[in-house]
Amino acid sequence: MSDLEQWPTGRLLTTAARLVEHAWNERLVTIGVTHAGVIALGVLAGQGAMTQAGLAQIVRVQAQTMGKTLSRLETRGHVSRVRNDLDRRSHTVSITCAGREVLEQAKDVERTLITGDGLVSDELRGHLQMVIKELGAPRWKWAVEAADPEVPAAGRDVGGAMGLNRLSGWHATAGPRPKS
Repeated sequence: MSDLEQWPTGRLLTTAARLVEHAWNERLVTIGVTHAGVIALGVLAGQGAMTQAGLAQIVRVQAQTMGKTLSRLETRGHVSRVRNDLDRRSHTVSITCAGREVLEQAKDVERTLITGDGLVSDELRGHLQMVIKELGAPRWKWAVEAADPEVPAAGRDVGGAMGLNRLSGWHATAGPRPKS
């Protein structure tokens, strides 16, 4: 492992991100949800019912990707989808009582994932937020110099589980590319 000191920062960051998400998912499988599912549940708990497309936009993934996540959540009874009366092509998604219970169970995963405060330290959070703001600005049309950019709720505290207020924007960097 001594060669880690030779790795470029980007490789360290992407490897750490994958390892964190894999570790989360390995622990979350016991309660029947994935990291992506917890993020979706957190947004729904914090903002209320919304369309699948709206949820996908907040989480910064394609609507099709969100559809797969919601299908898994719906099968387990964590969300409900109801056809929108105003636009029959879309569905309104809401979190169920079972979904809220799973969200509560998931709250300790981030805190207990790594011993000590390494994953939840203010210093690490600050560095990650800076990277997200700087690299996300052109992709998501944010103003870098803004003290509080127009960040969708996925980047704010929207349920408290799994550091949604910390890492979900970071997780969503693989989201849709801006339309040209």
